[in-house]
Amino acid sequence: MHKLKTGFLLIIVGIALSTMTLLVGCSDSEEQPRETENAAAEQEEAASREAQEQREAAEEKEPLDVRILVSASIGSDRRLQVEGESNLPDGAQVQVIVERELSRVRWRERVDIQQGQFVAGPFGPGSGLPDGGYSVSVELSEATVQPESVQQRIGEKGEYLAGELVTQSRHGLGQIAVYTTRFMVGNEPRQSRGNAELLQTP
Repeated sequence: MHKLKTGFLLIIVGIALSTMTLLVGCSDSEEQPRETENAAAEQEEAASREAQEQREAAEEKEPLDVRILVSASIGSDRRLQVEGESNLPDGAQVQVIVERELSRVRWRERVDIQQGQFVAGPFGPGSGLPDGGYSVSVELSEATVQPESVQQRIGEKGEYLAGELVTQSRHGLGQIAVYTTRFMVGNEPRQSRGNAELLQTP
């Protein structure tokens, strides 16, 4: 009789434990979808906030009215040294191009803007530049090749650039800025075009 009671008690305890396990399992299975839903909602809210912040940042960003000033000098080797100032952000990559107007021969160098200034050159053959007119261009490279810090200021396609120096890239990659001036080397001012500056050779 005692064995029957003990067996009966064990059966009841077993049933009770099984029931509790089922209940706990149901509770866990109900909680998991809720947690998944909450995580998805939080991610969606975070993405929405980030998009809103980006829109606000774009609206608040003022256009950059690009300014570039250039000066040039002839060294004792009759080669041209170019110096300039600009309000473009530090790290901005520009190409400095010197072209002889008579022959269309070009020399170019890529430099970075640092603390609002840049230096390039010397330009010209080892024998020195012949007398005549020369154009000097400073061209801001497309935003796609600029450092990230520069892209943030000028835009991914140069959309924040403004002013009379701004033009469309020849490669369809957005806006760039181009400044061009002319200089005369030697004593032939009559060959000068535009508002060229006379640079006397030593």
